Amino acid sequence: MSDGEPPVPDTRVLAVASHVSFSYVGNKIAVFSMQSLGCDVAALNTVQFSNHTGYRQFTGTRVSAAEITDLYRGLKQSYLDDFDMMLSGYVPGAPALEAVGEIAKELKEKAQSRNKPGSFFWVLDPVMGDNGSLYVAQDVVPVYKGLMKYADLILPNQFEAELLSEVKIVDMPSLTRAISVLHERYAIPHIIITSVSLPDSNTPSSTAPNSVPGSSAPTPPQLPQEEEENQGQSQPPRTKTLSVVGSTMTSTRQPRAFQISFPAIDCYFSGTGDMFSALMLVRMREAVYNTEGGLTERESWLSEDGVDALDLPLAKAAEKVLASMHEVLTKTAEGMKGRVERAKGFVEEQLQRERAQTNGYTNGNGTQDGEVQHVDKKPKLESEQTNGNGVLSTETEKTEKTEEEMIKEKEEQEAEARKKLHLMKSKAAELRLVRHLDSLRHPKVEFRARRIECS
Repeated sequence: MSDGEPPVPDTRVLAVASHVSFSYVGNKIAVFSMQSLGCDVAALNTVQFSNHTGYRQFTGTRVSAAEITDLYRGLKQSYLDDFDMMLSGYVPGAPALEAVGEIAKELKEKAQSRNKPGSFFWVLDPVMGDNGSLYVAQDVVPVYKGLMKYADLILPNQFEAELLSEVKIVDMPSLTRAISVLHERYAIPHIIITSVSLPDSNTPSSTAPNSVPGSSAPTPPQLPQEEEENQGQSQPPRTKTLSVVGSTMTSTRQPRAFQISFPAIDCYFSGTGDMFSALMLVRMREAVYNTEGGLTERESWLSEDGVDALDLPLAKAAEKVLASMHEVLTKTAEGMKGRVERAKGFVEEQLQRERAQTNGYTNGNGTQDGEVQHVDKKPKLESEQTNGNGVLSTETEKTEKTEEEMIKEKEEQEAEARKKLHLMKSKAAELRLVRHLDSLRHPKVEFRARRIECS
């Protein structure tokens, strides 16, 4: 295939995830990524927000289960449901998730009725939480468990893998045990666990591929308070690498596991999980179509048992996806520090002007800017200051600000400045994807998979 051709054959994708007017998270980044690699994508949006929730303020609405069902029914009525693949991300609530599951099951049943194994493939990102905390309702978890057996590839982070497998992941043996349980219990053909954090592997959960969804939210989690002030700045590295761990099961549901490690980038990003999911969908299809032996016609694109973990299409796809991710994040981070510094300068300059105006309210009597003087709290009539004929004026009284009022006003100004700085930092951290399309299409693969032995 030449450089000018898409990496995949004609591919029709149904993408079900959140949508924002501004920034690159959810379907906003997923659809763009897949279209940039040659896929024809129909977007079914589960929320409509102004921006992602990491900004800590947004407007918009969540889509109900009935609306999701109705939108898909509209596609069917017009014969627009001939999808080859489906990608599902953040879904707001158990009823809506059940509606999405019904869509996926219907598409799989339609493919099976045509007696064409491998003609439909569902990539499921089970967005539930991260770092030990749920950011969806508790009743969402059993719904995801009920849908696992219909998915072809799942992309949980470490915490979500624990929820689904009911195995606490504390080291590599427990991680491989969780993968084995997912294969055995749900017959999931392909698994990639992102944001792996193991004490003995030096691979923390952080900002790399899976931040999703973050969000009570349809998008990546809110920026932690303790990290906010250092966003976009050089920080002492907590660790040196991050990892993803993947596996394709055998015909007897045994794992064939691999791990890919890559350098950490000490910045906070939004939308990385959604980008990872979208790229995995495309690169998995590419790897399968580049594999000889009729793999495209096998159910769930499941490789023969004799195929080694390192030769799996899943491993080859993950290598290429992580290469693209690392390039885009590195290029985004290179410009982020300057954007953050400019934001700080702008906010500080504005705050200084506001402080000067506050201080200047009582100045003019010899005090200097920034100096709080003792103020007589007794109101003075304007006539006492301006009327020279001894006649009291009935005009409005002028009251100077008290020290307490000035302190309160300054606190409000500083709070507003912190809010504004957070918003500007959040904008500075947006992925610079549209400027780096070559990293999506032609990444340089540097990080290779290594085999993991499963007990």
